[in-house]
Amino acid sequence: MNSSTSARLFPTAAFLVFCLLAVLRLTAQAAPNVMLWDTGTLFSTEVSVEDRAAWKPVPTDLFLLEADPPKARSDPGYYGREYSFKGDAVVETPKLLAAFWSARGQVVFYSKPTGSDASGTNAVLGSKLFELVLSSDKSAVLAFDLTEIVRNGDDEVALKISRQGAADVSAVLDFGSTEIVSVNPSSALKSMSLLGVFDSGVAPAFIGDDLIFPGETQNSGDTLNVPAENFFLGLLRGEAAELVMTWPKGKQQVRLRLAEDPAGGPHQIQSIDFDNDGQSLFLAPLVAPGIWHKQVLSPSDLEKDVTIDWKRPFPARWKTQLFEETLKTTFTFRQTKGDIWRGVPGSYNYPVWFEGDQAFYHLSKKVPPKGESLIYCLEEQETPLSVSTPADILKATLGRPAADDILDVAGRKLRTHHRRGGAGVHRACTCGCTEAIQAIFETRDEVSRKDEIKGDLEDMMYFVHHHVDRINEYRRFADDLSRFLQASKDSAPELGPYVDSLAEIIQQIPQEYKVQQENMKSFAYADDLLKRTMLLTEKKDTNNLPAYMDLLKQWRGMGGAQDYVLAQCHTITRRLAQAAGYGCVSLPGAVTLAREIRARARQCLRNPDGYEIWADY
Repeated sequence: MNSSTSARLFPTAAFLVFCLLAVLRLTAQAAPNVMLWDTGTLFSTEVSVEDRAAWKPVPTDLFLLEADPPKARSDPGYYGREYSFKGDAVVETPKLLAAFWSARGQVVFYSKPTGSDASGTNAVLGSKLFELVLSSDKSAVLAFDLTEIVRNGDDEVALKISRQGAADVSAVLDFGSTEIVSVNPSSALKSMSLLGVFDSGVAPAFIGDDLIFPGETQNSGDTLNVPAENFFLGLLRGEAAELVMTWPKGKQQVRLRLAEDPAGGPHQIQSIDFDNDGQSLFLAPLVAPGIWHKQVLSPSDLEKDVTIDWKRPFPARWKTQLFEETLKTTFTFRQTKGDIWRGVPGSYNYPVWFEGDQAFYHLSKKVPPKGESLIYCLEEQETPLSVSTPADILKATLGRPAADDILDVAGRKLRTHHRRGGAGVHRACTCGCTEAIQAIFETRDEVSRKDEIKGDLEDMMYFVHHHVDRINEYRRFADDLSRFLQASKDSAPELGPYVDSLAEIIQQIPQEYKVQQENMKSFAYADDLLKRTMLLTEKKDTNNLPAYMDLLKQWRGMGGAQDYVLAQCHTITRRLAQAAGYGCVSLPGAVTLAREIRARARQCLRNPDGYEIWADY
């Protein structure tokens, strides 16, 4: 046998290795993404997921349980076979494990270690996250003793849980290969609770400021009524996990129940109670070391760069809330250190930024080191595809149209007050334009560059008109809301003190306008300034520069007053939205009203001007 024949008949070692790897790869691909287990015996006084010796996988093809699977598969009489659990059901996905503890009527969720964490180097990962409890009357726990397989496929497991004699009170839990679990209740199932140790809860608001509810600032036994809309984030104690909750539009209600920490620590949120309005609830636990962080602010941090211990676990749009003077304000961590200017507080160091993954703070008298700073992310920003953010969960569960309406990216874009912004002509504000014109007068070129001065003045007039139009939007908002609040008080007198406190805030908009009205002048006043400025360009005169500098002061006095009022309008509207959200926590009857007020404020805050606040705050 020659060598060429031998090579054809006997594969080389490299080829054998290739074939073996191909078989292993196919085998790995054949493993199901979602596994359904039968524990063999019921969980009794506790759930143990460490000892799986008695667990048996429930096959996706129930014919495999028959003595002669091919024969059973060919006989219609075997079709429709149901599976009867000998123990409790456990669903295992690449991201989590859910144990159906029928004796207690709970579904207990655990995180799953992945990658380097699977070796046990991180003690937090793989621990119990929270427990889901279902209820038919918002108080009695539904202790289910029937677990029915709705679907058991390689990529999806859906289980229906109910109680004998009360089959109309049931829920279907659907699991896939992601973190997301959908809970689909029957019409008789009214409420659900998520039991765990939550440090804080966040009701996101993508225009305006999120509502943050820390458990330790409340009293034990308190119940907080949260005006969340379609979206809530529970931050689990330990800074390594969070629970994302989303739901479709409806009359759902979120409440937080507080309790004392058995270890003697601060009060904690022990339960997120959810009235489901007969609709689905989507849950998604997100797990990563440092996925959120609480930073205690110290007076010693004032007026210096401070490096904190926390580093971001992955790139995303990380943010926090700090007090800008007296108002909680959202600050997104920037990629570099820098300054910022605001119409009311003026210039200051932007307080939070990253250098690589390291987080820094620079707090000042205008953004003081007051209380605590909660760091978390809602949206992606250069985030790896392997990492899910809460916004990703929102899109995946509610669909893009509904998610886009909530995220409102279009509403976060700054409106332009630049007549020629697309041509690269910027700083059309009164200070910017008057500064540019001043440079021309200082070189005594005002006559030869007359057309340039005219263009700058027209830019400035365009800016002034749009500035005033924006202020008038806030004034109309304040007038409309004042009437709405009065009507709300008339129809619900028991909410009088709550409504009065909000009415007092919104009245600050017309008050600020009235105080500064004389300083803001009028369009006729601005027209006269324009004519007087242009007259100085008719002929050269040694007095032109001093005369222009006098006009400059008048331009800037008018523009500065407008800047101040506009920034105040924005600040007052955000203060109103926060007061409406936080003020209803002890008033269940005010939650719907709070949502309406916050929705109106959010609509008014859409597309702010740069003199109100920075872009996409």
